[in-house]
Amino acid sequence: MNPSLSPLDWLVIGAYLVFLVLFALWLARQQRDRNDYYVGGRALGAWPVAISVMATQCSTNSILGAPAFVAFAAGGGLVWLQYELALPLAMVLLILLVMPLFRQLQLVSVYAYLEQRFDLRTRLLLSALFQFVRAFATAVTVFSIAIVIDLILGIGFFWSVVILGVFTVVYDVLGGIRGVIYSDVLQMAILVVVLALLLVLLAADHGGIGGLLERIEPARRQALDFSRHGLGDGETFAFWPMLIGGLFLYLAYYGCDQSQVQRLLSTRDIDTTNRALMINGLLRFPLVALYCLVGVGIAAYASENSGFIPSLPLHDGAPQYNLAVPRYMIDSLPPGLVGLGLVALFAAAMSSLDSVLNSLSATTMEDFVLRFSRRPPGPTRELWLSRGITVAWGVVTLTLSFYVGDIAPTVLEAINKIGSLANGPILAVFALGLLTRRADGRGACVGLLLGIAGNALMWRYAPGVSWLWWNVIGFVVTFGGGWLLSASSHRFDREALPHPLALLRRESRLHWPRRCILLLCWFAALLALLANIG
Repeated sequence: MNPSLSPLDWLVIGAYLVFLVLFALWLARQQRDRNDYYVGGRALGAWPVAISVMATQCSTNSILGAPAFVAFAAGGGLVWLQYELALPLAMVLLILLVMPLFRQLQLVSVYAYLEQRFDLRTRLLLSALFQFVRAFATAVTVFSIAIVIDLILGIGFFWSVVILGVFTVVYDVLGGIRGVIYSDVLQMAILVVVLALLLVLLAADHGGIGGLLERIEPARRQALDFSRHGLGDGETFAFWPMLIGGLFLYLAYYGCDQSQVQRLLSTRDIDTTNRALMINGLLRFPLVALYCLVGVGIAAYASENSGFIPSLPLHDGAPQYNLAVPRYMIDSLPPGLVGLGLVALFAAAMSSLDSVLNSLSATTMEDFVLRFSRRPPGPTRELWLSRGITVAWGVVTLTLSFYVGDIAPTVLEAINKIGSLANGPILAVFALGLLTRRADGRGACVGLLLGIAGNALMWRYAPGVSWLWWNVIGFVVTFGGGWLLSASSHRFDREALPHPLALLRRESRLHWPRRCILLLCWFAALLALLANIG
């Protein structure tokens, strides 16, 4: 046991973990079938869904990785804030084009749309790809928090993974999507309180936020970088790849990724879904700015305390910069608050892991088990099958966490590199269905494989190209290749197909113009703010 933790800290951590399990047990009483388990009976409100979606994004990858990127990563700094400029734009497109259609079709698995638009092969390929990519990316999350648990407890990486996994899987299996969403709301509240406390402490020691900014390198204070393009110049985090690449990444993540879409499909109606998207588009930037400023504070603290960086654990002979925030908490916070701070890190990891496990279970159940069942199981059996599949995916992701430690210098880059391989191609498949009548399943599937292969070649042979551009490159290759291959096919009468966007006319209503205008104004305000910082 780490002597830096007091009995009060252990009491806070233990009480939190026990509460999560008891809360999930209480929620389990309301579950009757898979509809309750996966989409909460489609009765949830906009605020809890929006906060849950933000909590998943504000994972340990962010809490550990963003401060490490801002404070220590080569080429890092406040340029990470440029990434958030793409989010309001993505929310506008999702409100206008994507969510109305998905809500109208009453989906549980978003990939069921691809069977209705293309064929079964396309649905299964995209669902399987989601499962592979998301399970692997989630393993990075488990890896990042497990090394923190090992730092605290000194029990080794293996048992740290087991402790994290057992509690998360138990409350996820019991609580279903309601457990995921409501626990995420609690976890987000704890996270914001702890981050705000850390920022206040760091700022108080350096004369405020302005004092923190003065103590870091000028290059790290620059929030906008228009001088680079990221297409072979080795500048990953320039403005254009972060804005354009980030837009494609966010469209894919919020519009085509089951782990996000599933919660948006749990709301009461399309208007509630659009409100959740708007709330997320407005509140994400303040949240990201908060933990980036904590990174500024950590950089200032490290510059004045020569023993801080040597106190970080080593990995392959280099300091684990991802552990800078928990190291600072253990060194600086009083008993009880250290425990609360570590609960915040647990919460960040769990808020990502729980939603992914539930969505992996949903796609497995909907796209494979029920799709190929000769006779549909009864509601009770469906519920127990869903829980069993959730357990199985928990075992898979925890096992993968032992093999993902060397993908990138920081956790934040690792998680985004994994996603950027497939995000653009996946988005392009949905775009082929939504925007064209010419596309067919064969063209979409082949285009998808071409897009992913192209991105893999970029990773291997063009390291000077920003991985953010992979989202755009993969989209263009998949969309263009899929459309051309489909156009060469004469196996069906394309003119007989209704235009996909015709399905949106009845659903695209209820205040969306006002919300879209508000998000576009928010984008302009953020751009002006970052220009002033830079």
